[in-house]
Amino acid sequence: MARSRVPTPSQTVGPFFGFALPFDNDSEAVDPTSPGAVRIEGQLLDGAGEVVGDALLEVSNGNQFARCRTDPEGAFHFTMRKPAAVRGASAPYLTVTVFARGLLRQLITRIYFPDEEEANREDPVLALVDLSRRHTLIARQDGQVLNFDIHLQGDQETVFFAR
Repeated sequence: MARSRVPTPSQTVGPFFGFALPFDNDSEAVDPTSPGAVRIEGQLLDGAGEVVGDALLEVSNGNQFARCRTDPEGAFHFTMRKPAAVRGASAPYLTVTVFARGLLRQLITRIYFPDEEEANREDPVLALVDLSRRHTLIARQDGQVLNFDIHLQGDQETVFFAR
């Protein structure tokens, strides 16, 4: 008996978290009115520059953790406390984990702070990133808010790290 060589239909993975996650106020690791609180806003964009409106992002550093779903415009936001620099070891940064449709594994990147130019220049991880791509890891100051867009692919693709 001859077997048919018809390909199986493609499928994407998830998202499975839309129903239960995140919880209320998950995007705030600290009270927004507390000293040192920093609000970070951005958009998650695919390779064509289109918004990804059904993803989940987690941000952490030390004992801080926050989680936010992207809205229909791909927007996300977090309120965190800026971590301290570790002299001679690393500039202040936050670790970002991205979970989105079509990703078999989560993506990991970092948010560095724009007001830490000297520490950023000395950071050993940033030093490994090609100079033309470092800007994809450094947030931009926009008034009282830091802006950090994440591009999954394309010319402006954010630098991602292996686990």
